Amino acid sequence: MEFGIKIATPEKQRGACAIIGIFESRKLADSAKVLDKITHGYIKNILASGDIDGKANTTLLLHNVPDTLFKRVLLVGLGKEQEFKEKSFLSALGAALGALQKTAVTDAALFLSDFPVAERTTAWKVNQTIITAAGSIYRFDQLKSKPDNNQSSLRKLVMYIDNRDELAVCEEAMQHSIAIVHGMNLAKDLGNLAPNICTPTYLAKQAKDLAKSHKLKATVLEEKDMEKLGMGSLLSVARGSEQPAKLIALEYHGATKKDQPVVLVGKGVTFDTGGISLKPAAEMDEMKFDMSGAGSVLGTLLAVAEMKLPLNVVGIIPATENMPSGKATKPGDVVTSLSGQTIEILNTDAEGRLILCDALTYAERYNPKAVIDIATLTGACVIALGNFTTGLMSNDDKLAQELLAAGEFAADRAWQLPLWDEYQDLLKSNFADIANIGGRAAGTITAACFLSRFAKKYRWAHLDIAGTAWKSGKEKGSTGRPVPLLTQFLIAQAKTAN
Repeated sequence: MEFGIKIATPEKQRGACAIIGIFESRKLADSAKVLDKITHGYIKNILASGDIDGKANTTLLLHNVPDTLFKRVLLVGLGKEQEFKEKSFLSALGAALGALQKTAVTDAALFLSDFPVAERTTAWKVNQTIITAAGSIYRFDQLKSKPDNNQSSLRKLVMYIDNRDELAVCEEAMQHSIAIVHGMNLAKDLGNLAPNICTPTYLAKQAKDLAKSHKLKATVLEEKDMEKLGMGSLLSVARGSEQPAKLIALEYHGATKKDQPVVLVGKGVTFDTGGISLKPAAEMDEMKFDMSGAGSVLGTLLAVAEMKLPLNVVGIIPATENMPSGKATKPGDVVTSLSGQTIEILNTDAEGRLILCDALTYAERYNPKAVIDIATLTGACVIALGNFTTGLMSNDDKLAQELLAAGEFAADRAWQLPLWDEYQDLLKSNFADIANIGGRAAGTITAACFLSRFAKKYRWAHLDIAGTAWKSGKEKGSTGRPVPLLTQFLIAQAKTAN
């Protein structure tokens, strides 16, 4: 989809469709007032007819409105003016886009002054409009013999603002948001691919292709390389699979060599059966999404490269399948991680932490400013936070607050959970330095506690995206999260550094 920004009010503009807002009690928003004036009360007459009353998320498409240069006008109900907030804006935007997708409209004009979101800037509205609009037309039909017939006709959306002083910051927000959309779409595509296609080898190729097209540096370690380094924990997960594991490193250099990079570590289990601790058959197909952390890292690197942010970023992806076989790791096995710590594997379905811990140790060689790992790690996080919020744990409160703020701005929220020493005792093992699970209680926290033992040499945060990386049911598919959170965090880091 193509996007644009203009400074104008609707009376002299033309196009296929204007999107304007109506509050409850038939109160007109700013651009609606302008249109009503030039049409000599036409809009108010429509409201008086009772066809729309301004209730939240209602829509009414008008054709051939007299004295306007738009072929159509879409009225969007905004609800009560005093209650119009961030969620209201996103809902109204979704309702408008949904209504347009049922039409042949190819381009639309959205008057952002009609949507006054308290405590949010116009640039924020630009950001959310682009991400929402692009998400509304995203389809994954690459693996179908015939494309779906429900493709949207909408190809262009122009956002109108009324303050010239905001133009530069809004245009920057537009360019950043387009890059974020590209990153989200890459993450979605990788997540939605069938697991017989999106293998560790495939992820490695995607990283190399991304490096080639955007002048990044890609390094791929094979299993023999990992064996030499001593990555016994990561390799223990790969042991049962016919697909070879990969450790992928992707480097973006937007600052000087002396500037420490932010390192993103993404869990890349391209299919998770649970191994010997086999998962139930129901919905096991969704375990193709267990590489969503890896997808978000690649998507974020793509966005950062397109934005040309002035900072250094490294993406590390431990990629493997987790399969049962005669060679597979067994519950009770003890392995030695790259850090030298030994791990008793009590449950082979707690495999994400086993590959991440070696990747976190590997991250030390980059002398990172901060390390953030992203993983579909625990079902316990879904129980705790549902499908709306990412779990966040960190050994550095400032880093945690920066990530929370980025998620708040991006409408890709996280919630911080404790990482207190008391939880570490749940990981004690009689036979190794640490067990890979800590029992049912506080499962999300003990998983992070496990990872924290391999992240003591730098500032570190863990994002558990088990509930937010994909949707189940009728809308099954990857969400592209937390690419918006990560990119907004890196945008803020770049601004702070300069």
